[in-house]
Amino acid sequence: MVSRSRTSSSPQSDAGGTATVSEASKSDGDKKSASTKKPGQIELSSQVLNGETLIEVDDIEIDLKNRQLAALLAWLLPGAGHFYQGRHSKGVLFMISILSIWFLGFALGGWNVVYASWQPGDRRWHYFLQAGVGAAALPALIQGDRMRRSTDPSTGRTLDSYRPLWRGFMAPPNRPVLEGEADEVAAWYARHGSGYEMGTWFTMIAGLLNFLVIYDAFGGPLAVPISGKRKT
Repeated sequence: MVSRSRTSSSPQSDAGGTATVSEASKSDGDKKSASTKKPGQIELSSQVLNGETLIEVDDIEIDLKNRQLAALLAWLLPGAGHFYQGRHSKGVLFMISILSIWFLGFALGGWNVVYASWQPGDRRWHYFLQAGVGAAALPALIQGDRMRRSTDPSTGRTLDSYRPLWRGFMAPPNRPVLEGEADEVAAWYARHGSGYEMGTWFTMIAGLLNFLVIYDAFGGPLAVPISGKRKT
């Protein structure tokens, strides 16, 4: 009869052997990846955190930096947040596209479609969307406050002493504004026709589009392969 003997190793030696093999495999993997790295290829950090500061898309690492600051810059000037993050191509695309739509609408409406007002008969809710383009729409707030302080609260009429700033750039119409009456808004509609309505919508759409740009600056692109390739 032939006897067979088996030797068993202690758990400590097994753990040590496993750790040694793991470290050796990791070292071999690092050497392999270093040897196969192509010139100009981006070396990705193993600490990439999707959804946080660093985003990895299609094997490209994107540093969103300070996301709150990037979002603020994107609101103040479309594309500025992306320039801050080093995403220059997107920054140029967003800046040209959104500001072109906004200024085109502004021109179609005779430069009168963007103003801030919340008075009876002229509650300009459109401005909340137009203000999405940031700094370009801020003069309307200054003009609106100037008009408010120059309006007689008892009659709702603009005082004769009122003078708008900047030759009336983004200034609200003189009070009162009454539906069906021959006020200044009615004169703007009569002068520019459908262009006034189109200009209002163009500037609103530009502001809405910039909200998406602000979100992209804050959250970054989707952390999924744009090319559709799956990692193996």
